[in-house]
Parts: sequence; C-alpha cells; structure tokens
Amino acid sequence: MSNARKLADNLPTEGSLSGRNIIINGAQTIDQRNSGSAITKNGGHQYATDRFVCRLIQSSSSTFQQVADAPSGYYNSMKVTIGTGASPSSGDGGNYLSYVVEGQDSSYLKWGSSSAKTVTLSFWIKCSIAGAFSIMIGNYALSRSYPTSYTINSANTWEYKTITFPGDTSGTWPTDNTGGIRIMWDWGNGSNFKGTANAWASADYRGGATGGTALCATSGATWQITGVQLEVGSQSTPFEHQLDSVILSKCQRYLIDLTPNSGTSPYITGTAAAANSNIAVAHVAFPVQMRATPALVMTAGNYRLYNGGTHTVTAVSANGLSPVGGGINFTANGALTTGQAVGVYATGTGIRTLCSAEF
Repeated sequence: MSNARKLADNLPTEGSLSGRNIIINGAQTIDQRNSGSAITKNGGHQYATDRFVCRLIQSSSSTFQQVADAPSGYYNSMKVTIGTGASPSSGDGGNYLSYVVEGQDSSYLKWGSSSAKTVTLSFWIKCSIAGAFSIMIGNYALSRSYPTSYTINSANTWEYKTITFPGDTSGTWPTDNTGGIRIMWDWGNGSNFKGTANAWASADYRGGATGGTALCATSGATWQITGVQLEVGSQSTPFEHQLDSVILSKCQRYLIDLTPNSGTSPYITGTAAAANSNIAVAHVAFPVQMRATPALVMTAGNYRLYNGGTHTVTAVSANGLSPVGGGINFTANGALTTGQAVGVYATGTGIRTLCSAEF
C-alpha cells in the first residue's frame, strides 16, 4: 500500500482536518479546579478535569483524579477509584461520567431533522475489570437516548474504542448556548435507566444498553479515560491534539479560575476600590467570553484586605457579573476609606475563587 493511500485511510470522511473534535479537553490536560489533586465523591456533580462531570451515588470513599497515566502519545487521564463498592438498585441513576456539548457547537450536525449526520466517538480506556460496559449519547434533556456498549478485553490495559452513532432525526436538539448533545459512560446505573442497544428512543437511558458491568459495585475498582474525540462521519481519525493554551481558553468559556497565589497582591487584575467602610470591589475582565453569566464559587480559605491596615474578609459575593466580567465584593469588618485603593490578597491553603458557567 502506498504512503498516499495510508494517509487517505486516516483522513476524515467529512468536515475539516482541523477543528474536527467536538470535545473540549478530551486528553484530560486541563484541571482548573483541582490542579491534579484527588477529590472524594459526594454524590453530586463533580469535575476531576475540566468539562467532564463525574457522579457516583453508590459506593463510599471513592475518588476522582487527573493522573499522569496514559497510553502512548498522551500524558494524562481521568481516573475514578471505587472505595467500598455497592450494587445499584433499579432506580439508581447517578453513577456515570458525563460530557455536555454546547448546542451551538453541535448545531451543524442537524440532529432532529432528516439531514441528521452520523458521528463517531473514540476514546482510550483502561479498567481493572474486563467485560461489557454501557454508554449512551443523547440530548441534554435526556428525552432522546441512543444506548450501546463497548468491551474491555483485558483488565488494566489501555485499549482504543470507537463507536459510530447514527444522527437522530427526531427530538429536540438545542442550537444555542444551552446544552445540546450529552455523552454518558455508565458506572452502574439501575435497570430503569437502560434500554435496547443500538436504537434511538424517547427515553432517559443514561445507563446505556441493558446489562453491562456496574463499576460502582466492586471495591477498589479503577476506570480511566483519555483521548476522547467526537467527530462527523462513520470512522474515527487520529486524535486532534491542541496546544494547552488553546484548550484552556476553550475551557474558560465554562470555568475561569480567579484564585490568586497565597500572599500575592493585588487581587486578579488590579487593586480593589473601597465602596464604603466595609466593602471593597474588585473589577475583573475575563480572558474569554463565558457561555453565560457565571456563578461565583468560593471554597475554603481566607482573604485579607489592606487599606492602611489589614482587615479579615468575612464575605465574598458577585457584583454585576456578566459573561465578559464584572465586580466582586469583598466585605470586611474594618475601617476602609471610601474611594481609596484596597489591596486584596489570599492567606492559607485550599482557597479557590471560580466563576462557573457550566450547564
């Protein structure tokens, strides 16, 4: 076979050579929230890496983490480790990894019409359990689902998987900045959330195809993923690697980390200004326009204000945030001088200041 023929076999069947991967952060390189630290599951939606939502209702003491373990050509993966395993009941629907594509990023697929395009999902997977695992693709509202499965052939071995999904000609598929396509890897959802394989259905089959291995039931089980790519056409192509700076800017549409380094001043992009004797307002301009007006998310830690003396911050709140920036109020029980510049800095460890426009 000629080199030209080999190259042609690896080209996309549709679309452009660049920008063909609809997934952001598929190689798991960006982790703004945790910087690679493990997080313990709490039953809610949690992010071990940017854009990938982890949820585990079953099991206890399980963890999610970005790790430096990956197949050749990659450097990171997202890893879930089950603590004490527990089998799901038929109505349990909270055990999965989920990725949501913004509606306007998938609008060209024309899903919900007779022109719906076929897509192919590819990813690298490593699991401590061999066997069949379930997966589904559907709309954000989970009123349309296409359940199917993939097979782990050898435990604790990186394996490459590809799944082709026919475009859905029915249902409602947003084309704006709300949630469009949702992909869900099953970790052990109940039978009420599983359906017949390889067919579109007007149902919430977040658990994928009927049957499948319940990862959450096995104590100490591990499951890792990287190299996630979703593209137009009926075949997978080599993963589209991008510069980390490009991936970060795409992730920042959904999450921006404003956390200053401990002991640094001023806060973010300049000093704050005292609005009155108790509140200093810091104005920020986001590096990219966010998907929607973000929520301000604060975690453990302490801030201090400096205005002729040091004052402990007792509350932090949004002040007119928009998708492009806005104000953040820092409240302190101190004698600030109205109109003067105020230094804002962090002390201690574990402090996080995030602006989130996730779905």
